[in-house]
Amino acid sequence: MPLDHYVTLGRSGLRVSPFALGAMTFGEDPGGAGCGVPESERILDSYLDRGGNFIDTANFYTNGHSERILGDFFAARPARRERVVLASKFFTNLFPGDPNGGGAGRGSISAQLEETLRRLRTDYLDLYWLHNWDRHTPIEETLRTLDDLVRAGKIRYIGFSNTPAWVTAQAHTTALLKGWTPLIALQVEYSLLARTVEGELAPLALDQGLALVPWSPLKNGFLSGKYRRGRQVSDSARAAFVGGPSEDEYAVIEAVAAIAAELGTSAAAVSLAWLRARQGTVVPILGARRVEHLEDNLAALEVSLDPEHLRVLDEVSAPTLDYPAPMHGALRAMLQFAGTTVDGETSTVYPPLLQSAVRY
Repeated sequence: MPLDHYVTLGRSGLRVSPFALGAMTFGEDPGGAGCGVPESERILDSYLDRGGNFIDTANFYTNGHSERILGDFFAARPARRERVVLASKFFTNLFPGDPNGGGAGRGSISAQLEETLRRLRTDYLDLYWLHNWDRHTPIEETLRTLDDLVRAGKIRYIGFSNTPAWVTAQAHTTALLKGWTPLIALQVEYSLLARTVEGELAPLALDQGLALVPWSPLKNGFLSGKYRRGRQVSDSARAAFVGGPSEDEYAVIEAVAAIAAELGTSAAAVSLAWLRARQGTVVPILGARRVEHLEDNLAALEVSLDPEHLRVLDEVSAPTLDYPAPMHGALRAMLQFAGTTVDGETSTVYPPLLQSAVRY
């Protein structure tokens, strides 16, 4: 599947590439994890030349420099701007000392959007994400403000990122009932090493037709192929900040490496192909500090995992989910096949443990 084989993002008419390009690394930052303007533009050219059209950033990435790089790039190439799905996020306060400089209140959303549009040198966003939950602002205020901005033509679609499932469900239902602009996608942490999203948010997305847009799909580079037991990673800008994988994570990393060797591809490609094979619409975000990083990740477009590969990866990376998710997964299936009925009664030929599990 090449980058120009587009998918619709959730229940919408917005068509995007199967992989988004993340711009969090665009611009110099104190931690050294970013890249300069020339390399950022080379990465953009490489992605767009291959048919990619979905670019994701945020107001605070490299303190606004990411948005400015994108703005300058597309201002010099106006025809490309019209063919790109450009997404950014609001929430983070970039004005210390101003209590209304961030968050998800009416005034702060409007002000943040104006600053983002100025940096991006455009008069609209294709997709605007709430970057985090603002527990101090009624969700109705946030949704109504976003709906007003859609009606004004300043944004076209909305999505949530890093919000609890109950907040997300409440928001989406409220929007539908009031006739406001509903969510079309959720940006979440999701990878073979971070699967707890499967407890609540992923089932919600599947049920409501929301796309999942995973960030950190290689889990801080742990699934990139660089990490091996007993080997020091020296060429990763994040290694000094995030440390190394745990023993449990190494078990997943080694399973990925074995499948990659069998298929003659990279660990990153296998990890990204696994994400693309999940239920529903899943559009991972690829981050890159060099063109070579992007090209390595795009090798996932040529990888097809068979059922046995998926079974191995699913099992070795199986997450421990919070209650009540375990009651709705393997245990539920076990009980159903053990003779339970809709009203919770069980056949007396099955162990008391199963009967008590149904009752309680």
